[in-house]
Amino acid sequence: MHHFTHPAGQSACSADPARRTIIAHDVDEQAQNLTQWEQHYDQVTAGRFCGVLDEWRTGDLQIFRERNSCALHQICNVRPDALWFGIEAEARGMRINGRQVDADMIMTRPGHHAFELMTPDQHEILGIVIGRSTLLEAAEREGRNIDIQRLTGAELLHVEHQVLQACRQRIGELLASCETENGADQVVASLIDLLDSSAVDSDTCPSLARRRRIVRETHEYVLGHQGESVTVPQLCEQLHVSRRTLQYCFENVLGLSPMAYLRYLRLNEVRRQLVRGGELRVGDVAAAWGFRNFSQFSCDYKKLFGESPSCALKALA
Repeated sequence: MHHFTHPAGQSACSADPARRTIIAHDVDEQAQNLTQWEQHYDQVTAGRFCGVLDEWRTGDLQIFRERNSCALHQICNVRPDALWFGIEAEARGMRINGRQVDADMIMTRPGHHAFELMTPDQHEILGIVIGRSTLLEAAEREGRNIDIQRLTGAELLHVEHQVLQACRQRIGELLASCETENGADQVVASLIDLLDSSAVDSDTCPSLARRRRIVRETHEYVLGHQGESVTVPQLCEQLHVSRRTLQYCFENVLGLSPMAYLRYLRLNEVRRQLVRGGELRVGDVAAAWGFRNFSQFSCDYKKLFGESPSCALKALA
């Protein structure tokens, strides 16, 4: 099992109502921990999950660091009238909406627009969520002009390396120190510096939208045919694509094969149902999600989550 340590200074600041640190050992718990976010996480790589969230917020400003031990497929939605800016602590090749995040790039999405992230093992991401009016007012005080319309349509921004490093440092200092009176203002000032020197990374591949659509329709089809053991040939027939096209779409958008996606999607749904509890039998839940071979299911479940499926029920007992 992976273990994370608290950043220096966290325990000393526990009385600060604006800051909190939460440790989660289930991806659903971690997905629910970010304040005023709508999120759905699925675990993609093997191992017992551990996540740590350090969050600072006040008014319509939220600054956080999220660390996850296992690779995740995330569907996220920020609160309306806000903008999210995501910064990898270290460039690790994560994806946003199928596009790889390279070095000296930051991510951005407006509120009320769902987006997807694929994050690798042992991943750390920094985040800033700020109300549009707050960002514009702060920029005006700095004598800067922020093009909100440009940001709303963007997913990736190229930024200057030194300015990006300064923003990372400011976020780290805010989350590690009890002296937060000026820390948040410094983070916002660093963000404005980033945006002032940024350039939108245009989507140079016109077929990306089609690949995203095929992955999305696969997701909807599998969830809509819960009790079936959906196969790749079945998906190809349903979506009117060749096996090669389906393979390419998934590898390009998610970095996974269609078979791996089908397996982890259903295994996560089984775990989700088991963790909710109730009068359940593991075999019945597995069958309800299309797993016909119980021994193979148990093996795949234990390999992905690092424990047998019955452990989820025992934890509730």
